[in-house]
Amino acid sequence: MLETSQRLLSLLALLQTRPAWTGTELAERLDVTTRTIRNDVDRLRELGYPVDATRGPAGNYQLGVGAKLPPLLLDDEEAVAVAVGLRTGGSVTGMVESSARALAKLEQVLPHRLRRQVNAIHKAMETGPENTGSNVEAPEIDPGVLSTIAACIRDEHYLRFEYVVPEGVSLRSAGSGVAHELPILVEPYRLVSWHGYWHLVARDEQAVWRTYRVDWMSLRMATGRRFQPSPLPDEEYTDFVLRDVASTGWKVHARITVHAPAQEVLSRIHAAVGIVESVDDHTSILVTGADSLEIIAVYIGMLGLDFHLDGPPELLDHLRTVGTRYLNAIG
Repeated sequence: MLETSQRLLSLLALLQTRPAWTGTELAERLDVTTRTIRNDVDRLRELGYPVDATRGPAGNYQLGVGAKLPPLLLDDEEAVAVAVGLRTGGSVTGMVESSARALAKLEQVLPHRLRRQVNAIHKAMETGPENTGSNVEAPEIDPGVLSTIAACIRDEHYLRFEYVVPEGVSLRSAGSGVAHELPILVEPYRLVSWHGYWHLVARDEQAVWRTYRVDWMSLRMATGRRFQPSPLPDEEYTDFVLRDVASTGWKVHARITVHAPAQEVLSRIHAAVGIVESVDDHTSILVTGADSLEIIAVYIGMLGLDFHLDGPPELLDHLRTVGTRYLNAIG
């Protein structure tokens, strides 16, 4: 049987998970009698937590509206999820300061073990610039995987994992990370969230900097081995991800010749679109990509400049379809 203080916290946690509980249900979950539940409810009320009770055959307990909120009770996955949400929320205009304050409050009330996990997530991750939405659903990421990677970054421990590119995805679209059947070992430096995808920036055993899609990683047993960190110059991890993914990390890639100087193109696109290479005073190359043809078509349309495109064939076909659709709309 749980100690009284632990039982009260567990009771509060249960009352937060759904609108109403019967006394019998609570007693079964906490392995006590219904009389103990009644006594614990009275203790919670004495502590200032409003617990409403309804008598009769349909009687139940539920948290009422009051001046005090129940203490924050989070399991490991919930704590990681909240930390990630607050960290990424800081990239939204107008939410930087409020997200930072909320994260600071969260850290104050979490147990030491969870606080270390949250701090690791906060310090290990960055967010790339957002531009348009996507018609491709972002993959689900196990919070435990993010937490483990963040802890290795924090503790400067080597990370071992398998990197398996899903069937149907070309190696060119797999990012600079190379697929391996056997576990590989890297020095992890930063997690970067961009357009719903998580990327790990790491240095492999040949001291080559690479990006790895976290949803394609399968973590293996922790090494516990420390490495001597040698970070990227100026720690430009987000920029590294943007450059690497723009040229290698999407399902669809394009090199678009734009009839305008590089500076003009840069002034018209969002940093999330891709990278720009200068050809001469009147020409530049936009290297971009996405997980769908539709998104690249949006990027091209946002330029507002003359351009030429040689491929890939499926993108050319899609632009013809879009162009015909627009012409028909005004014909």
